[in-house]
Amino acid sequence: MLDFAASPSNRELVLRQLAQHVYLALLPLLLGVALALPLGRLVQQVRWVRGPVQGAANVLYTIPSLALFVIIPGILGTPLLSSVNVVIALTLYTAALLVRPVADALRSVPEQVVAAATAMGYPPGKRFVAVELPLAVPVLTAAVRVASVSNISLVSVGALVGIGGLGRLFTDGFQRDYPAQIVVGIVLTLLLALLVDLLLVAVSRLLTPWARARGAAGVR
Repeated sequence: MLDFAASPSNRELVLRQLAQHVYLALLPLLLGVALALPLGRLVQQVRWVRGPVQGAANVLYTIPSLALFVIIPGILGTPLLSSVNVVIALTLYTAALLVRPVADALRSVPEQVVAAATAMGYPPGKRFVAVELPLAVPVLTAAVRVASVSNISLVSVGALVGIGGLGRLFTDGFQRDYPAQIVVGIVLTLLLALLVDLLLVAVSRLLTPWARARGAAGVR
């Protein structure tokens, strides 16, 4: 039997599917975060909006991903095998998953800090970007890490409707009774999830230098 890992053509196939998996997982993560931030801010500030928005987010997240991949083309008129369907579906999932954590992260910012920023003349928009959001990063990062793992795993489901990614290695491996291909897909999916998680931790530390300084002072 052909050594799956050793064949140049197979390596090219794996790299192509890996690149598509990264695109299909991380683009919706970025779009979902961008969508969840204003929604979470709204939930945090407007009490009567909290119930409807969080309820809608909970309902949306209970829809099976495979069903959503099939429903979206019917609504938007996109081709069934278009990667746009996966991007839209996972963006919605990410936003639904992050709305509550964004609101909780913003509520975790000390009120005295917000009051001090207001007293210094920060308008609400500038205060949110320059003060509240940076201080909310540690709490928000934990939720984004969960969303990243969720996206990376859900992309594989797209292979069931013919959309690429590492999930194609699973489906092709099962159809051809080729365990090596399945193992490669599983290992690469796990490594990708681990790498993205480590990257998010590094970005969080980069965006919160005061936390590193506090930790260093505590060690001393």
